[in-house]
Amino acid sequence: MQTNLADFIRDTDKGREADSILRSCVHCGFCTATCPTYQLLGDELDGPRGRIYLIKSVLEGETATEKTQLHLDRCLTCRACETTCPSGVVYHRLLDIGREVVDEQVGRPPQQRLIRRLLTAVLPRRRLFTALVRTGQLFRPLTPGRLKTRIPPRQDHLDRPYHQRQRRVVMPEGCVQPGISPATNAAAARVLDALGIGVAATPADGCCGALRFHLGAQEAAERDMRRNIDAWWPAIEDGAEAVVSTASGCGSHIVEYGKLLAGDTRYRERAAKIADLTVDISELLVREEKTLTAKLRQANITAESRGRVAFQSPCTLQHGLGITGAVERLLRAAGYDTLPVPDSHLCCGSAGTYSILQPALSRQLRSNKLKALTSGDPDIIATANIGCQTHLQTESTLPVIHWIELIDRALADPGYRIDTEHPELSQTA
Repeated sequence: MQTNLADFIRDTDKGREADSILRSCVHCGFCTATCPTYQLLGDELDGPRGRIYLIKSVLEGETATEKTQLHLDRCLTCRACETTCPSGVVYHRLLDIGREVVDEQVGRPPQQRLIRRLLTAVLPRRRLFTALVRTGQLFRPLTPGRLKTRIPPRQDHLDRPYHQRQRRVVMPEGCVQPGISPATNAAAARVLDALGIGVAATPADGCCGALRFHLGAQEAAERDMRRNIDAWWPAIEDGAEAVVSTASGCGSHIVEYGKLLAGDTRYRERAAKIADLTVDISELLVREEKTLTAKLRQANITAESRGRVAFQSPCTLQHGLGITGAVERLLRAAGYDTLPVPDSHLCCGSAGTYSILQPALSRQLRSNKLKALTSGDPDIIATANIGCQTHLQTESTLPVIHWIELIDRALADPGYRIDTEHPELSQTA
């Protein structure tokens, strides 16, 4: 694609990056076939190729409009287009740059600005968000049915091992996961402990920065990233071998710390090191598969299945981190039957704050995803990201949990089976 960027951006770092991405696009349209919003709306401008043309026009000097902003806002940043693209177009970075320029030119109505400010003020603050969730849980029994589904039940079974291990990792706590699903990291810590790996304490960490970054608050997002680097660095200097993410949305952002902070002379080397060390929990367990399999055999896996699992692979796992098949393989090793899921590449509609900012499209995508997930009659739905888990659970009649909890239960209880008569008992709640 030929480009002629306008003076206001041509000689900037972002301009050079955008120009390189635009030139790599051959506008073949393969991406359109896998775009969730194009499939729903049938509008070229609501697919990656159309959005690339919109961004190109703005960067070449054409004035952005509210219509331009709307089409960019509708993008989930699911990155399915990147998985499909034969030319390796780094679409999500072009979208970040385009959205920033368009928002500067167009602005937003007061109501939209207020919602976005509330989201950036509340969600990334772990203590505040957890306190609000706990308050909601206190009044959950009195809450009307539909609203009740949006308040997660209180979780128990949160004990973590505190053994001193020669091998250690950093495990980010994140922002919303400790309030909504604290059982996830507790289960991950127990599984790692069974493999002889300890989790270093890093209480000063927090939101990975993805929430604020994708809402356009990029300076605040960079502060989140620097705080985490400061919180994790002592453990890394002390020998922690990896930064292990249990939320694929966080992991896909942390692996880009090096690129996002490349211009920060104080932090860029440490940011790059952390990005290199970051792995999803599934990647680490695949590396330790021989030991894990031996532990599972000790747990006396029988020929009888522990239950049928439909795994919802988050976009950030399969398209952002490029991990496919690993979770299903680990679940099968633990004695579960994993079911095929039609159109597994499509987004569930959560996409960070997308379910709040684009509720109608998000609901359609969730409905389609749940139909696909339940088509094989599973006993439970598993996922790998807290946003997907929460979004799906609000409408799912089956429990939706993080897959690591199923591995934890298999290791802890040789006779564990998903309770098909009372599936709610399968939840740690």
